[in-house]
Amino acid sequence: MSTPHNSAVKGNIAETILLPGDPLRAKYIAENFLQDAVQFNAVRNMFGYTGLYNGKKVSVMGTGMGCASIGIYSYELIHLYGVKNLIRVGSCGSFDPNLKLYDLVLAMGASTDSNYAHQYNLPGTYSATASWDLLSKAKKAADDNNIPAVVGNVLSSDIFYNDDPDAWKAWAKMGLKAAEMETYALYCNAARAGVNALTILTVSDSIVNKTETTAEEREKGFKDMMKVALQLA
Repeated sequence: MSTPHNSAVKGNIAETILLPGDPLRAKYIAENFLQDAVQFNAVRNMFGYTGLYNGKKVSVMGTGMGCASIGIYSYELIHLYGVKNLIRVGSCGSFDPNLKLYDLVLAMGASTDSNYAHQYNLPGTYSATASWDLLSKAKKAADDNNIPAVVGNVLSSDIFYNDDPDAWKAWAKMGLKAAEMETYALYCNAARAGVNALTILTVSDSIVNKTETTAEEREKGFKDMMKVALQLA
């Protein structure tokens, strides 16, 4: 069954999918990490592919930016296409001065300034957390490959250009490691459906140290992230 956002039919998409925000990164992953990759979606240029990694069927698809966008794609992947393991692979801005550029952050939990969870009519504030199975395997894969990776809470913010440039400091005081824009909605959708989700992030810039990665460093960090993510497939 196709949707307004995805032209795939059931069976085109693997039970495990990698979810970069950028659809061109999805294309890059398919072309450089998967064998015999076949495109299943190009609606709104949100590219999706399914191929093989070490003989196992794996998919990859862009999600766009923000909770609203990943909320749509992850919901459809889970409920209409039977996806069981959703692994976000993205970038983040670090709040932690000890995190170096292109280190990995494994998002154990996600805090947010989004109102995404209001739909569940919960009588309190929901804590969105990762699948322990995926998280523990990812940390082991990083350690086994000598890839620097920290586990912690991240901020999924609806705001990229904040009118208050110091707003991040309040989150940092609560021990959050980094900011991104999608994980909270992904974890909500996965928890509600009883499937697995994990976000793996590469530090692309440090908000506290005012540093940014070069093109070469981003490429290296991306490869480390993919090495960890694909071991979960």
